[in-house]
Amino acid sequence: MSTDSRHPLTAGADDVFGAEFAEIYDLTYRLRGKDYAAEADWVTRLVRQRRPDAGSLLDVACGTGEHLARFRAHFAEVAGVDRSPAMLDVARAKLPGVPVWFGDMCELALGRTFGVVTCLFSSVGYLDSPEELAAAVAAMARHLDPGGVLVVEPLWFPEDFRDGYVAGDVLRDGARTLARVSHSRRTGRAVRMDIHYLLADSAGIRHVAESHRNTLFSREEYLTAFDAAGCVAEYLPGGPGGRGLFVGSSPGRTS
Repeated sequence: MSTDSRHPLTAGADDVFGAEFAEIYDLTYRLRGKDYAAEADWVTRLVRQRRPDAGSLLDVACGTGEHLARFRAHFAEVAGVDRSPAMLDVARAKLPGVPVWFGDMCELALGRTFGVVTCLFSSVGYLDSPEELAAAVAAMARHLDPGGVLVVEPLWFPEDFRDGYVAGDVLRDGARTLARVSHSRRTGRAVRMDIHYLLADSAGIRHVAESHRNTLFSREEYLTAFDAAGCVAEYLPGGPGGRGLFVGSSPGRTS
């Protein structure tokens, strides 16, 4: 299995995900059929099993706000945070009235807590080390209400990653055609994924290229990070995204 394009919440994200990419990002995943609604429904069901009365949700690495748009149907209050100003601009435009803040997942300090904190689409894969993973999980856990639920979608585990993986799509949207190809290669636990886009419309053809660095963390490293943050967690495989979810509960309340 391979990595796929995601948005980071780490240093340099604003350099990688500028305005041009933010435009292509939503187009790509809409045309590829990413089912944000099914993902939000699955997360909500897991949360309700642990915290039936959860009324607020913070989505860390919220990107352009597609998950937030679906979570609004399930929670009375939703908010987001991301490191990319361009992605946040898109989120604010599509979600008026929903707070979305600029911030780093390792250093969150929003001054309030939520019933649920999520970090989806394998955004934690942009962290560089188990220490950064632990810092990010701890920061997210600090933003939970007593008995709140933390949901983290991992990147592929090291044993599941296919070195040299190539992906390609040709996607059509009316008069526009988007071609996307990617190549991933692994060095130790680090993965570099190069992606090239060609977007053709009546104005001509544009080429956009980007390079992502991800880290492959083990299942044990995720669980260790949750444990260090004071959250009792489990890994649930499968789900709409295929990578499963880590779901943990903070102490202080029983459902």
